[in-house]
Amino acid sequence: MFLYPLILVAIFILASAVRVLKEYERGVVFRLGRLVGSKGPGLILLIPIMDKMNKVSLRTVAMDVPPQDVITKDNVSVKVNAVVYFRVMEPEKAIVEVENYLYATSQLAQTTLRSVLGQAELDELLAAREKINEELQSILDRLTDPWGIKVANVEIKHVDLPQEMQRSMAGQAEAERDRRAKVINALGEFQASEKLAEAAAVIGDHPMALQLRYLQTLSAVAAENNSTIVFPVPIDLFEPFQKMLQSKTQQDKGGK
Repeated sequence: MFLYPLILVAIFILASAVRVLKEYERGVVFRLGRLVGSKGPGLILLIPIMDKMNKVSLRTVAMDVPPQDVITKDNVSVKVNAVVYFRVMEPEKAIVEVENYLYATSQLAQTTLRSVLGQAELDELLAAREKINEELQSILDRLTDPWGIKVANVEIKHVDLPQEMQRSMAGQAEAERDRRAKVINALGEFQASEKLAEAAAVIGDHPMALQLRYLQTLSAVAAENNSTIVFPVPIDLFEPFQKMLQSKTQQDKGGK
């Protein structure tokens, strides 16, 4: 009758002494309070009652940093959130050196985010985000190194601007677009004036070109509209014909 309780106790002790760790897991073992080391993956045998194991994952953790209220260097209040990618490289340090490495890394990321962004101006925060990400990653990696943690990357996800600042930036962008449009229009007018000046020089050297252009314009207008249009005809247009008539008249007189 007393055999069954003994069998149950033996099964319980055996179950507590056997652990199976996955490929990405490590077990930090303490024996009577002293650090033995990390074990795994695979089958782990522990001494019942004497050994205690803390399981640590070696996979990369994507930690979301909650939105932080930040005042930039040029006194603009913004809300910024980010994401931190890190992984445990030394399980013993992650358990021994800090009470809760996940919580500690999260708090450190929040304070570092506020500190670094507070030293940057708004334009830098919006335009040079890659540089700020690298600076955040470098600082967090250095501070978490004693915990056996490697920070691989830090990315700023969203920058929430006040409504007044959004309207001001929208007005600035619209003014910049208007300025570019005026510059392009002025450049086009300048290039057109250069071409017109060249055309005027050619026409000045060849008066017949002006008359041909005038006739082409009449032909184009007549083709597009069916209504009657009266054009003033310059006297200069008839000068070649007058010269031809005078020349012919003189020839006729000379023949007589």
